[in-house]
Amino acid sequence: MLIRHASKMSAEAVDINTKKILKSVSQTYLRECVETISIPRHFHAQPKNNQWVAQWITQQLQSYGYQTQYQGKYTNILTLPPDNPQTPCILIGAHYDSVPQTPGADDNGSAVAALLACAKAIAEYAAQTPVCFVAFNREEDGLMGSKDFVTTYLSKNKINIAHAHILEMVGYCRHTLDSQKVPSALPLRIPTTGDFLGIIGNQYSNALVDASLKKAKTYLPAFPVVGLKVYFGLENIFSVLKRSDHAPFWQAKISALMWTDTAEFRNPNYHWLTDTPDTLDYTFLRQVTQLLIACILKQ
Repeated sequence: MLIRHASKMSAEAVDINTKKILKSVSQTYLRECVETISIPRHFHAQPKNNQWVAQWITQQLQSYGYQTQYQGKYTNILTLPPDNPQTPCILIGAHYDSVPQTPGADDNGSAVAALLACAKAIAEYAAQTPVCFVAFNREEDGLMGSKDFVTTYLSKNKINIAHAHILEMVGYCRHTLDSQKVPSALPLRIPTTGDFLGIIGNQYSNALVDASLKKAKTYLPAFPVVGLKVYFGLENIFSVLKRSDHAPFWQAKISALMWTDTAEFRNPNYHWLTDTPDTLDYTFLRQVTQLLIACILKQ
């Protein structure tokens, strides 16, 4: 495993139009999205809330001009790329369910907000970008939604995925020393201040880690981003590396990254009733969203 830091990457030429699009991302909009969906919404424990949130996400995507569909028995929400669905496209994914009884603002309202803000910006400024968005359900039940999407939908080649960016808790930030922990099983040295975004790839997506870090260096040079490149199938030994919806993509040998604030290794509200909108850092969330857009537009 290899740690890379965006600050040590070489910057690329700045595209003026991309900078304009990144500037359009609204911190207020991100907060409103998080506040709207931060209600207990587990698939079985709160089915009505789960269905309401699915409908709300669908309405948001449709209001931006996307054609949507529900996929599979767990109600994944999918938009198709423009024009030919067989054109290689970038997939942006995030789960929208929560742990039973918890509002799930960071887990995973923050990621859904970033997905929606990204979809909104692409629709307004770069509508022909080959990208599709998927809001997965039942991540909290063993990744059931994303597993079904990969094995049932993608296996029939209905979308040609160039690579995927999977968002898993991207809104919690701490600027104090020793606010960041490391999973005890992982032999890694990472910053001890929990103010960075983590991006994780494996043998099928390690090149994408470097490409994403370069975008961070170019467009958000002050934003701390740390990349973890996993080699030799070590994710199968250290299961903590496969705890979100990127795992089924890795299993299918599809290039995919997980974007994360590192969950319980930073956020003390993980899977608790205290995972509420007021605990998030919306400047951090805006920077995550801006980087996501930059990666989509320029890769």
